[in-house]
Amino acid sequence: MSTTGATADPLATLGSLPGVADSVETVRKAVDRVYGHRIMRRRSNAVTSEAALRGARGSAALSGADWALEEVRRRTDFSADAEALVVGGALRLTAEAGQLLSIWRQSPLRVLARLHLVAAASEGPETGRPRQAGEAVDEPLVELPLPDAPEVSGRLEGLADLIIAGSAAPALVTAAVVHGELLALRPFTSHNGLIARAAERIVLIGSGLDPKAVCPAEVGHAELGRASYLAALEGYVSGTPEGMAAWIAHCGRAVELGARESTAVCEALQRGAA
Repeated sequence: MSTTGATADPLATLGSLPGVADSVETVRKAVDRVYGHRIMRRRSNAVTSEAALRGARGSAALSGADWALEEVRRRTDFSADAEALVVGGALRLTAEAGQLLSIWRQSPLRVLARLHLVAAASEGPETGRPRQAGEAVDEPLVELPLPDAPEVSGRLEGLADLIIAGSAAPALVTAAVVHGELLALRPFTSHNGLIARAAERIVLIGSGLDPKAVCPAEVGHAELGRASYLAALEGYVSGTPEGMAAWIAHCGRAVELGARESTAVCEALQRGAA
């Protein structure tokens, strides 16, 4: 999302695109249904824990490691192979996201660097910083034109400025833009999809839309499917009003599905089945 020549609050402008207000309202109702469930008054921590696990599984699936939920729940070794590394990274990011909320509002670039360190779980020279000229990106499932390092740097700074300045835009809009921009830029040499979805989670929690982290958008993104996800991302990258609105609506639908998943968890807990 370029901020060149933008209004004082470009995120709020996106909120006025056709159909976006309807998506925002639908998401709000879906989130309210989860928070209004009687189980949330007594066992919200259990719902949050389960949502974190299911969200991590969904994010890993979108990055090529589509494991069954019970396999994610059962495994303790996440270093055995490439897929295990992806799942382990997704689990670590989900656990880390809630610890970074206050820092995100003041220094989003610092948080993104931390997320890359957590996802990569390595100490290479490229870890924890945006990629430099000539460095390759390992993100085979996102086959979009790759911005060069100077463009990445400029757009990351612009995104950080928007977050720090704050916006009157609905949380869904901000979360969708953060998610889409990070996937479009792929600012790190690896794990950009996991990081983009973790950043979306941080925005949704920190904005107050989902303060208990019980509406995992990652679940919805995975349920909607990788093809739909990438097609919506192409709309974001196009920069057209229609494409941007379609991406925001896609992210909204993902949050709705995440909320539905946690509603089912609440029902299971109420029946004593989980």
